Amino acid sequence: MKKVVLLCGSHPRHLFVAKELLKHNLLAGMVMEIRENFEPVPPSTLSDLDRQNFILHFNKRSESEKKFFSQIDAEDFKTKIPFLEIKLEELNSDKTYDFINSLKADLMISYGVHKLDDKILTLHNGNNFNIHGGLSPWFKGNTTLFWPFYMLRPNWAGITIHRLTQKLDGGEILHQSLPELNTGDSMHDVANKAVIQATCDLIKIIQLYDSGKDLICHEQKGNGKLFLSEDWTPQTLRVIYNLFNDKIVDMFLNGEITSNPPKIIDFFSEK
Repeated sequence: MKKVVLLCGSHPRHLFVAKELLKHNLLAGMVMEIRENFEPVPPSTLSDLDRQNFILHFNKRSESEKKFFSQIDAEDFKTKIPFLEIKLEELNSDKTYDFINSLKADLMISYGVHKLDDKILTLHNGNNFNIHGGLSPWFKGNTTLFWPFYMLRPNWAGITIHRLTQKLDGGEILHQSLPELNTGDSMHDVANKAVIQATCDLIKIIQLYDSGKDLICHEQKGNGKLFLSEDWTPQTLRVIYNLFNDKIVDMFLNGEITSNPPKIIDFFSEK
């Protein structure tokens, strides 16, 4: 069976991917980068409206992740597989490189960690992939499961699995996943359903690779946007909560807003 080393963040959605890979006996080992506080404190300079939206937004994110992802403790992994817990400044250290190299895995998957350097990317004969929360090339960079909702295109909220390169979210695409939209879905619900769908797809892809199917990837074509961290501000939440009361999925399903479907790359349609 092909084995994977997973480099992931410490938030519930990241640990969900680790849990599912472990459940299917696909994990050779795991590196976990400690990420920022999951429910951040709002900036003191915000207006009352923006402060309320900020708190609401991150509370709803937390509630949704608890709904979709059962409580997962990182300690559970430490007794079952080789495990390395790191801080951001240790991500590209010799310690991390040596740990990954010692596992002799067939593939490396990253999800929710910061940018990796060239030395780590040379491992596994280049079979290194990233789970990107957004459809590339249209939504690259940061908060890319937020912007489809801001643009009233909830059917464009998906996941891209692509080769890891030094080009941010720009590597060749292996597969893209879209979740099913259902009445009552919040923005965060759709994002979490996208993670679940992509994880299910990823497991099937690894199993097919183990049985001899090639990992066929496609160069990214077309124009998109690289969203920077400063593009998202608390004020952008006014569109989601004050204009549309987080009912954008319902409005799309009811036909009140329209958006053509994206043309995604589907690994399972490859011959």
